Amino acid sequence: MSDVLARLEQLIADRRDGDPESSYVAKLFSKGRPKIAQKLGEEATETVIAALTEDDQAFTGEAADLLFHLLVLCADRGVAFADVLAELERREGVSGIAEKATRKA
Repeated sequence: MSDVLARLEQLIADRRDGDPESSYVAKLFSKGRPKIAQKLGEEATETVIAALTEDDQAFTGEAADLLFHLLVLCADRGVAFADVLAELERREGVSGIAEKATRKA
């Protein structure tokens, strides 16, 4: 995992139980999984819009927001981001069509 993602994952863990008045991460966790998932969905939509209508800098910022909120949701679910990366590695070299077909079986 990239160093920045590992540091960010640790920062999220460190701030999870902090003061929601002074920590955005703590505020997200205090509102619960539905709010965290909603924020991830909002960021995904904003990323798509930026990809279609904005410049590379705006898209990059939205993509960073999306990854951040995905890390928060992973933490809420108790899933290490390393596990997500391991799943991507498992799929490496497998056709997306073939991989998707195995999930339907």
